[in-house]
Amino acid sequence: MTKPAFGWSSVARLGLVQACLGAVVVLTTSTLNRVMVVELALPALLPGLLVAIHYAVQITRPRMGHGSDVGGRRTPWIIGGMATLALGGFGAALATALMGNHLTAGIALAVVAFILVGAGVSAAGTSLLALLAKSVSEARRAGAATLVWVMMIVGFAVTAGVTGQLLDPYSPARLVTISAAVSLLALMLTCLALYRLEDSRAGAMPAREAALLKAARQKVPFRVALAQVWRDPTARHFTIFVFISMLAYSAQDLILEPFAGAVLGFTPGESTALSGLQHAGVLTGMLMAAFAGTRIKGAKLGSLNAWVTAGCLASALALFGLVIIGVTGQGALFRPTVFVLGVANGAFSIAAIGSMMRLAGAGRDASEGVRMGLWGAAQAIAFGSGGLIGAVASDLARMVLNSTGAAYALVFALEALLFIAAAGLARRIERPAGAARPVLAADSQGLSVQGVGIHLSPGLTSGEKA
Repeated sequence: MTKPAFGWSSVARLGLVQACLGAVVVLTTSTLNRVMVVELALPALLPGLLVAIHYAVQITRPRMGHGSDVGGRRTPWIIGGMATLALGGFGAALATALMGNHLTAGIALAVVAFILVGAGVSAAGTSLLALLAKSVSEARRAGAATLVWVMMIVGFAVTAGVTGQLLDPYSPARLVTISAAVSLLALMLTCLALYRLEDSRAGAMPAREAALLKAARQKVPFRVALAQVWRDPTARHFTIFVFISMLAYSAQDLILEPFAGAVLGFTPGESTALSGLQHAGVLTGMLMAAFAGTRIKGAKLGSLNAWVTAGCLASALALFGLVIIGVTGQGALFRPTVFVLGVANGAFSIAAIGSMMRLAGAGRDASEGVRMGLWGAAQAIAFGSGGLIGAVASDLARMVLNSTGAAYALVFALEALLFIAAAGLARRIERPAGAARPVLAADSQGLSVQGVGIHLSPGLTSGEKA
């Protein structure tokens, strides 16, 4: 008997896990960044390179996803990933404290710790999204994506606020103690949230069929599974879409506040407040897309794909507004434009996550983890390089154009063009209606896993060829 799809309480439990992920990551990438630069007076390049390492490691996401595909269960990978992340987060704090007295040893330990952070995020995050994609009904995907991401943002905010208070007055021992407490609490909450959750997932198979499917998956090496996914035009186009859209999304992070200060004369406090305004817009856009994508009385306001496309085009329009502001130097509409940019970013990103969940569950090759891993890796690479590219591009443009406003305007225009290209790709990302999940077809000769190309005959073990 097929078990029902996840309800909102189950989605909230996965959201709690995502919040725990966010709590450890924000402590590692934000709080430790500040300690290295301010308290230890180290070059900002050091934490920047360490964060880049954690993004670079996430290229392993497809391999992590394949591992959870082969095993047939996501929970061990999520818990194992969280344990690795917690160890990495604690190690990063220990390394930061060590840098005060032994800089070389501290940096060496930090490199290892940030590798663990990247590996933990890859294993836990990819498997969590694969489980979400497999277990949430289509009508709830946009709302589920919003709930999970909002809880992650809450994890960011609560951890940053609480640890900021507890760290005063700063001492290395206090930093290590707080990091250990956050890491341990995150791991414990993850284990509690996942307890017996996957056993109630949608589409749970009888034990014999599940064992046969697991044996079939084990016959497919990672390279073959990845090649199968990449040959799917929809998966390939979506990978490129994720990279381009997230590159445009992240490229603005490091230049929006400098633009406000250098071109419009904003004070440090005023430019910092822009971040809050933009994030408020992002949250508004997420809620709009979630509400529109959730069926109400059998109807919904547009498809996820339509919201992805519209969000990308609206982001491009807002960026062109920043181009005009940069060229003219008139900032009367700057704040509203930043808010609109946030709304557009939030709408397209949450709709893209919903589409990601739909496409991961629509493949015929039983590879939700590989698909989620491939798209997660594309996002990580884009985020790791987007901010740096935006900052470098603005510096180069200032050298060539000899005008600060025009230089920033050129970079904003390039980001807008990336969003337009992403919108064009989004329009091509549609799974044919006939596509289905892998199915088990029993006949007199045995059992076939359609879409994987494997046939298991009676009497053969999982290690033998049919």
